[in-house]
Amino acid sequence: MSTIKTIQKPIEKELLEFNKIFEESILTDHGLLKKVLSYILQRKGKQLRPILVFLSAGACGGITKRSYNAATLVELMHTATLIHDDVVDESYIRRNIFSINGLWKNKIAVLMGDYLLARGLLHSVKHKEFELLEIVSEAVDEMSRGELLQIKKSRQLNITEEEYFEIIEKKTASLIASCTKIGALSANADKETVSKMFNFGRNIGIAFQIKDDLFDYESENLSGKPPGNDIKEKKMTLPLIFARKQSSRRDRKKLLKIIKSNTKTPNDIENLVTITKNKGGFEYAENKMMEYRNKALEILNEMPESEYLTSLKVLVDFIITRKS
Repeated sequence: MSTIKTIQKPIEKELLEFNKIFEESILTDHGLLKKVLSYILQRKGKQLRPILVFLSAGACGGITKRSYNAATLVELMHTATLIHDDVVDESYIRRNIFSINGLWKNKIAVLMGDYLLARGLLHSVKHKEFELLEIVSEAVDEMSRGELLQIKKSRQLNITEEEYFEIIEKKTASLIASCTKIGALSANADKETVSKMFNFGRNIGIAFQIKDDLFDYESENLSGKPPGNDIKEKKMTLPLIFARKQSSRRDRKKLLKIIKSNTKTPNDIENLVTITKNKGGFEYAENKMMEYRNKALEILNEMPESEYLTSLKVLVDFIITRKS
């Protein structure tokens, strides 16, 4: 049994029911809209965020009707932001297949993202889930701020390690933390437990993004993310930030010259990867990732044992060992 199947085992029935609810929340008879939505449903990924909602609910008291509303809301918001991200990043491939803007261009992609955001709002209002909506909306707000800060820093090329962690906490960890928080809330957990689960989600969210950033330096990866894409877009991620800090003035100038170039060759990217590796950038990033993994497990170790908790522990290690 694959790792993801092992993780899903305690919530197999819930995920099947969730998928029905999710499809019902977005499907329409409108021609083009129906066609694009069908494409989205066919290419859904691991469903990490709904999984986190259900496992968190299970570990904190039990899965309820609210858990389904929470999972549906967060998946609608997440899917919308992914579509918008592909437009912002001018990315035409996601998970090794065409993105929405890759097939239907930017105008349709932006409108599709808007549609899914609206469906998330309507779903929450219909079920009177205002508390859940507030939490997820705050996360989307943080994601937008993180993306804007990253764009600003990619232009200036002066990002510090502290700013890097601020960016990834906003753009990735905020939504993952909202998943574990609303999962606990949907199970009627007490405030202390809800807070713990929020911090658990924040830690695995940061570890998740560091792992994603490391994929960029691999010549071959299964993430669906083109190797060197962050480098081409002048995004300074943790391995490169550390390597620059450890470099001599001469090497820093060499690194920045490659990063600043608008016409990077494969050889340029290979040189930058080599320098980053030689300066210990990958090892440093991996060690940081493990720190956040350990913090996440420390939180889980304070909770009562259950099959849901066991799956959450497996998921933590899956996040840092995954190939895609």
